[in-house]
Amino acid sequence: MKAPATALKQGFIRCHECGQLIKANTTLICPVCRSRVSARRHQNLHLTAALIISSLSLYIPANIFPIMTVTELGATARHTIAGGIAALIHQDMIPIALLVLIASILVPLLKILGITLLLLCVHFKWQVDALLFTRLYRIIAFVGRWSMLDIFMISILVGLVDLGGVASVIAGPAATAFAAVVVLTMFAAKSFDPRLIWDHQLSHD
Repeated sequence: MKAPATALKQGFIRCHECGQLIKANTTLICPVCRSRVSARRHQNLHLTAALIISSLSLYIPANIFPIMTVTELGATARHTIAGGIAALIHQDMIPIALLVLIASILVPLLKILGITLLLLCVHFKWQVDALLFTRLYRIIAFVGRWSMLDIFMISILVGLVDLGGVASVIAGPAATAFAAVVVLTMFAAKSFDPRLIWDHQLSHD
């Protein structure tokens, strides 16, 4: 099967910022948005990998250490994310517990695993369904726009624990780690160049 004629093979490059198709030159500056344009961002693979490794290293303490400390009527209790989910289930707040589980545990983990899979695909030049992997990247990038929902769900959890009397709620060390995971995964998805998925695939069609 003959490989499709890509824009790069025709001497054109697409601007990442505004989508303008421009002729490839030695120095590439988009004439529309004036941003720097590159045919491929191979150097960003190291940056993406570093961001993912950092987010994974912070994801563990974000789920192990207390995310908040609640003091109510002299009694102090420390809550992890998993502990908060268990408390919500115990109080028959299963829908909210599911939201916290998805937003605070599953979504960050799936983003880390998804970007890692994309990196491995490009690094080892796997023969894969490029369209499927591109859709995976789009999902990760789309979810990244709503990553702060994770923080929002934690604030709801804090509010629920704070009900029922005079209490003080202090953010724990896991809160900082968790926020860092959200930011790092967003930057990792932004730095990855999905065009790299297609290069090796098209060259072997």
